[in-house]
Amino acid sequence: MQTKYNIVKQAIKSKILDGTFQPHQKISSESELMKQFNVSRHTVRLAIGDLVNQGWLYREQGAGTFCADRSKEDKSSFIKQNNIAIITTYISDYIFPSIIRGAESYLSDHGYQVSLFSTNNDHGNERRFLESILTQHFDGVIIEPTRSALTNPNINYYLNLERQNIPYLMINAYYDELEPFHLVMDDEKGGFIQTEHLIELGHQNIVGFFKNDDIQGTKRMKGYLKAHRKHGIELSPNNIVTYNTEEKSTKPVELLEKFLEEPQEKRPTAIVCYNDELAIKLLDIIRKFHLRVPQDISIVGFDDSFMAEVTEVKLTTVKHPQSEMGELAAKAVLDMIKRSRGPRSNTEKDMVLFEPELVVRHSTARLEANNR
Repeated sequence: MQTKYNIVKQAIKSKILDGTFQPHQKISSESELMKQFNVSRHTVRLAIGDLVNQGWLYREQGAGTFCADRSKEDKSSFIKQNNIAIITTYISDYIFPSIIRGAESYLSDHGYQVSLFSTNNDHGNERRFLESILTQHFDGVIIEPTRSALTNPNINYYLNLERQNIPYLMINAYYDELEPFHLVMDDEKGGFIQTEHLIELGHQNIVGFFKNDDIQGTKRMKGYLKAHRKHGIELSPNNIVTYNTEEKSTKPVELLEKFLEEPQEKRPTAIVCYNDELAIKLLDIIRKFHLRVPQDISIVGFDDSFMAEVTEVKLTTVKHPQSEMGELAAKAVLDMIKRSRGPRSNTEKDMVLFEPELVVRHSTARLEANNR
């Protein structure tokens, strides 16, 4: 639990870091802060006094308290740290260790230390880590955006990175309004080739599971829809299942169970999954209903993670560059640092787009007439 003093202090500091309070701008009065945080004048004065001592604020007799201009101080006291921050949604599971290893290995070979941050796909965590980066003199930042399909409440922090000329780039997804340099899969095409593979095997009743608070999921769903349209296959709206981060462990499972409870003639013959992690989870549900993969139902994953080959049925999936993406991101951010520029260049391309490749294994098969 934070003390009231720390809550007030952190709130003022956050408004400085996100650009709400600009250098030499007067901050809220003591009375306003007392009312806002329901604290005593003594608590407010303690918080402000600490921020004055640390150089975040300054007082003018009879005029009030103002935001300090830290840019000159920051530049004069700056000591090159050779430190890169990597912010991802997750660190220790799924494909993220491979991406991080690719970046970390390259950065280490070039004399840089890496500080890792995991948002757990939470905007509040992202904000806290961006505040740390803005106060600790990192040379550059590699970021996997949090819930990239949603409006981001932390945009001002990224603009502050730009104001401080701290290079950053984004991987796997990006915040479109910022137009940052980014390295991403062609997720729309990935969703298309997942679905077209099943259609070419004779499947028409294909259920798609897509995560809808990350832009990868919305693009993969778009590819799924395009494949149906290209091949003239009527698509039931019920066959599109969307879920968010909080629902990922429950909603897809519950809905697949409902699909599999249908009579055989109505039951889906194939499944397109947002990623391999979900595909493995759904394989367990299919087994629970005593159905066989791929004889009774085909399933396609995405990412070609280590999970794809550790199951008893090897998973057909879309290949993700993982380590290559991490290494290229590391090269790009060091190039930005070397050229002493911000995250964008008007004369160069602003993205790296990886082409998806389908890896066909044993979880998909041609739909035979006697299976329906």
